[in-house]
Amino acid sequence: MSFPARMAQALEARRAAAGWRQRRLVTHNDTRTLEVEGKSYRHFSSNDYLGLSQHPAVIAGWRQGAPGAGASGHVTGYSRCHAELESQLADWLGYSRALLFISGFAANQAVVHLLAQKQDRLIADRLAHASLLDAASHTPAELRRFHHNNVDSLTQRLASSCSGETLVITEGIFSMDGDSAPLAAIAAATRRADGWLLVDDAHGIGVVGEQGRGSCWQQDVRPDLLVVTFGKAFGVSGAALLCDDATADYFLQFSRHLIYSTAMPPAQASALLAALGEIQRGDALRQRLQDNIQRFRTGAAGLPWSLMPSASAIQPLIVGENGAALALSQRLAQAGCWVSAIRPPTVPPGTARLRITLTAAHRPDDIDALLEALHDAAGE
Repeated sequence: MSFPARMAQALEARRAAAGWRQRRLVTHNDTRTLEVEGKSYRHFSSNDYLGLSQHPAVIAGWRQGAPGAGASGHVTGYSRCHAELESQLADWLGYSRALLFISGFAANQAVVHLLAQKQDRLIADRLAHASLLDAASHTPAELRRFHHNNVDSLTQRLASSCSGETLVITEGIFSMDGDSAPLAAIAAATRRADGWLLVDDAHGIGVVGEQGRGSCWQQDVRPDLLVVTFGKAFGVSGAALLCDDATADYFLQFSRHLIYSTAMPPAQASALLAALGEIQRGDALRQRLQDNIQRFRTGAAGLPWSLMPSASAIQPLIVGENGAALALSQRLAQAGCWVSAIRPPTVPPGTARLRITLTAAHRPDDIDALLEALHDAAGE
C-alpha cells in the first residue's frame, strides 16, 4: 500500500471512531481562563497546577536570560543559568547530579534508549507514559509490562531469569488516571531483584511532598533514576534527570539526546530557577490546590459518570464511548467550561473521559460553575 493510501486509510478510521484530534487556536491563557476563537472559558485542562506560568517572578526570570542557547551544551550552550539550575535541583531532591533536557519526552527517551541493551529487560507499568513505552519498545531489550500499580504482578515478572540488567519503570502520579504509584513497595521489589528503578514524576513534582519535592520524597523513596519535568507545576517546560555522579558522567559522554540537541534557552533556565524558588515557598499554593480538589470531589458526588479515586490535580471522569465524551465536553463548553475529552489510543478503549485538571489559580466560584454544568448535563 502506498504512503498516501496508507495515510488516507488511517485518517478515515480515526474519523469513524470519533477519535479525531484537533488543535484549537488559543488567543489567551492565564491558567484560570482560556480564550479560544474569541470566546472565553473557565479553564480545566491545564497542567499548570500551581499557576506559576503567570507568576511575576517567573516571567521576570525569563526576561533575564538569552532567548537561545545557540548550541549543544557540549559545544557552547551550557551557561551559568543551566549550571545553577542543575545544582539547585540536585541539592533540593537529594541527588549528586541533575542533567537538563529540552522536554520530558526527550528525557524519558534518552534514559531508556541509552541504558537498555540486548540482554537486558525493561519492566514497565502498563499505564506508563507513551514516551517511556515508545522508548522501551524501540530498544533491543525485552519489554514486559506489569498490571497497573500491582506489586504482585511486578514481583512475578521480576522472578523470571534475566542474563542482563533490569530496569523497572513507573510514574509517581499517572497522567490519565491521576492515581499514585505504590513507590515504596515497587522500590523494595526492585531492590530484591537487584534492578534499577526509574520514576517519571512529571505530575507529582512541585505538588506533593515537603516543599513540593514530589512523589518519591513523599513516600521516602530514592529511585536510581528520577525524571522531573517542568511543563506542569513549574509552569514552564523542559525536564531534568536526577542521578548519581557516575550515571551523569555516562550520559554526558554517550547520550545522543544531550550531545546532538541544542540546549534549552538560558532564559528558560532562568525562569525555572525562579519557579523553583516559588515551589519551595509554595505551601499556600499547594493548600489552595488541595482545597479546590476537595471542593470538586465533594460536589461531584452523585454524578452518573465514574469519577476515578484520585487525590491529585487530575480528576478523570469516565464517560465510556468516544462520542459521548465528546458530546459532554461540548456541552460543558456551551456552559463556559473548557474540559478536553481524552480518547483511545491515549486511554484504553471504552474508557474515554473528561480529564478535569484543577489548579491553585482556580477560585471557588470556578469549581462551582463546573459542577453546576456537570449536574445540568447529567439532568439532560
